[in-house]
Amino acid sequence: MKELQEKYAKVLLESCLKMDKNQPLFITYNSEREDFVQLLSEVAKTLGITDIYYDRQDPYKKHEALQELEVDELKKLPYWNKSIWNEYAKKNAAFLMLSSENPGLMKDIDQNKITEMAKYSLETRKEFDNLRDKQELAWCIACVPTKDWAKVLYPKESNPTDKLWDIIFDICKIKEDNPVEIWNNKIKKLNERANKLNSYQFKTLKYKSSNGTNFQVDLPKNHLWASGRSVLKNNKEVLVNYPTEEVFTSPDCLSANGVLYSSKPLSYQDVLIDNFSISFKDGKVVDCKAEKGEETLKNMISICENSNMIGEVALVPYDSPISNTNQIFLETLFDENAACHVALGDSFTECIENGINRTKDELFNVYHLNKCDSHVDFMVGNKDLNITGITHDNKEIPILVNGNFTEEFN
Repeated sequence: MKELQEKYAKVLLESCLKMDKNQPLFITYNSEREDFVQLLSEVAKTLGITDIYYDRQDPYKKHEALQELEVDELKKLPYWNKSIWNEYAKKNAAFLMLSSENPGLMKDIDQNKITEMAKYSLETRKEFDNLRDKQELAWCIACVPTKDWAKVLYPKESNPTDKLWDIIFDICKIKEDNPVEIWNNKIKKLNERANKLNSYQFKTLKYKSSNGTNFQVDLPKNHLWASGRSVLKNNKEVLVNYPTEEVFTSPDCLSANGVLYSSKPLSYQDVLIDNFSISFKDGKVVDCKAEKGEETLKNMISICENSNMIGEVALVPYDSPISNTNQIFLETLFDENAACHVALGDSFTECIENGINRTKDELFNVYHLNKCDSHVDFMVGNKDLNITGITHDNKEIPILVNGNFTEEFN
């Protein structure tokens, strides 16, 4: 296990983040994974990296604080005040976000308080977000297991944490001789798919599924589809999601109409939202319903300015490695790379021609790319989702049929 963990750490630092000697490293992680972060630090030091900031998050202490303290007192705690992110962003640090879930942990907490603190976190790290949007920062989101998360996924396993580690290693190809080469080849294929989509410059995307999804959204002129590998301004290529199976773009946020039904639960701020739908009219959410977590869903949609409009559409085939595990991970990184998804909130500057050299205001006013402090993905892909692209001369081109890419885009 330790050997595979060390290999995983090396891939994260060397291949995903492409770290330079003496470059600062910022790691955010669940306190339960102190062991892996220690191993990660040892690997970093062999690469000549000595300036490491540890953004240690203890979800149970956060839960206790939310129970006992008022908002003004909570804002003094580092769990929500993210100003240190700005300081390391200005130092050109590489950011490694090690994601772990605690599904349902916050279900007994006042949802308005959770929303207020989530909003505060977004407000305190705007310089980081700005530099990331300009493609000036190396960053990567990856997963590490925790006991409670693993127990939810594998309740019958004698050692669910080891089971989840094993699944992560399988999905990320860590057990293979050369995982970097495998991912390079995968990214190459995803880029080819993105280029094919770019060549059509679709005017509109239409979504239909038997679960009730009936939705359409326009794409702006000169939009670009992208993959999970981001090219920074210094020409360094970093893998921002590890793993990744998607191609994505940012739509005209004022044009969304219809209804999207979720295909997987969403764990948001450690509250579970399940069996939900979101309805749009002229770009804005006009209604939402959920069998579980409806109040949280409504708060998520109204957390800040423009969080009720979309900033991303992403395409993932139903027949793909993570989807084929037949496991709902209750973790957005894995679940969004197992299904087509849509994001409420901020758009991507890289998804418009020369977008990284334009201001957010210009992108919003000219191209209608959403400008927002939040970005939340939710999954809509299933085995009978059909997505059709409408060209500017009104030709209908099937992109996905019954959940999978047509031969044209495969």
